[in-house]
Amino acid sequence: MTTTLLIPGLLCDAYCWEPVLERLPAQVADLSTQDSLTDMARDLLAQNPGPLRVAGHSMGARVAIEMTRLAPERIEKLALLDTGIHPLKPGEPASRAEIVKFAYDHGMQALAERWLPPMVWTGNQTNAALMADLTAMVLRMNPDLHARQIKALVERPDATAAMAQITCPVLLMVGRYDQWSPVAQHEDMLALLPDAQLDIIEDAGHFAPVERPDAVADRLVPFLRD
Repeated sequence: MTTTLLIPGLLCDAYCWEPVLERLPAQVADLSTQDSLTDMARDLLAQNPGPLRVAGHSMGARVAIEMTRLAPERIEKLALLDTGIHPLKPGEPASRAEIVKFAYDHGMQALAERWLPPMVWTGNQTNAALMADLTAMVLRMNPDLHARQIKALVERPDATAAMAQITCPVLLMVGRYDQWSPVAQHEDMLALLPDAQLDIIEDAGHFAPVERPDAVADRLVPFLRD
């Protein structure tokens, strides 16, 4: 029996997948205890035996790629949302270390107020309910979890070679105004994949799955289900 697995991103949980879960039976990954993308991928493969259809958002998509590298024969379909495959950028360790310290020094509420707005399209930042729900999600996390997930991202591998080896069908999705993982990154990924398509979600930023939930679910659910 095939399992559908949804993998959240940094500081994210099942909230980001609610529009999909309303339409499709699926498991939501828990990435709260590990501090390495490879460990995350290995744990998810062990926890979910058999063939898999996997969707990952942001950091979760990097974990999904790592799962495909480790067990390509088990991944039937792969959806990668608002993500990238590039290795560490110059200056990134220092900037990541600073925001980890910020969370410890000032708390998760302050972190949410700083981190979330740039992740959301400007036109959606005035959506009070959306921003409140995203903030509530961040507040379900803690500075130690944040530090572990940042460590996993800072130590991430260059996924270019792994992408080139993926042969299953792939759906790439990205918010038109994603500043963190822009459209161009997804076009670069598309060029590496033999069986892939790219959907750009209008009026959305990095949190496309909750900024435009119906637009994302309308495309993602049939891909994972059929």
